[in-house]
Amino acid sequence: CSRPQKVCLCPFLPIHPLKVSTCLYIIQHPAEESRVLRTVPLLAACLPPDKCKILVGRRFSEDRYPELATVCRNPSTLILYPGAEAINLEEVAVMSCSPSFIIIIDGTWSQAKDIFYKNALFRLPKQVQLKTNNSSHYVIRTQPTNSCLSTLECAAAALSIMEKNKSIQETILRPLQALCSFQLQHGAQIHHSKEHLLKNGLYDKPMPKNKRKLRRMELLVNNVKI
Repeated sequence: CSRPQKVCLCPFLPIHPLKVSTCLYIIQHPAEESRVLRTVPLLAACLPPDKCKILVGRRFSEDRYPELATVCRNPSTLILYPGAEAINLEEVAVMSCSPSFIIIIDGTWSQAKDIFYKNALFRLPKQVQLKTNNSSHYVIRTQPTNSCLSTLECAAAALSIMEKNKSIQETILRPLQALCSFQLQHGAQIHHSKEHLLKNGLYDKPMPKNKRKLRRMELLVNNVKI
């Protein structure tokens, strides 16, 4: 896990990489590389190297990333990105019987949106989303809404659905839960979602002057899906 011995997470990782037929492509925004408490390294430690490939960048052209372009054009490739055009992953899994590729964008919501809409390759695969009301276990980082999940949690849920094996999700979540427990024991505070803070009058930062950002906050408070 590359962490100090005192807070080592290796005992919480699977002894052997999980055997899965689904291959993940994690598209990571460069800003995520500098974050200390990242979830993608933990995800990668749970899976074989050929089943979890990480590409860092903002722009992904077909010329510079021919392998990724081939994956995006594969009929069995899915991209996990919620929206009006996305269908529930559970529905796809029922119809799928062959190994698949799943693309997941790793970054803040604004970073992920920028990557998704400014790279034509990512609009080639079938767009899917997770149907879940579960709250994130990643309580040491603020999420936009109560239902937002970290990249590791999204990947764990997606693999569990595609592989039709609930134990996969439990195994991948174990190091994340241990990470949050260690951090809380060493002074970290539980971070409620921005949605929770706004609804309960606990948001203590200045309200944005940007009308678009202000409107997004109003939608959160009024339970409007954004």
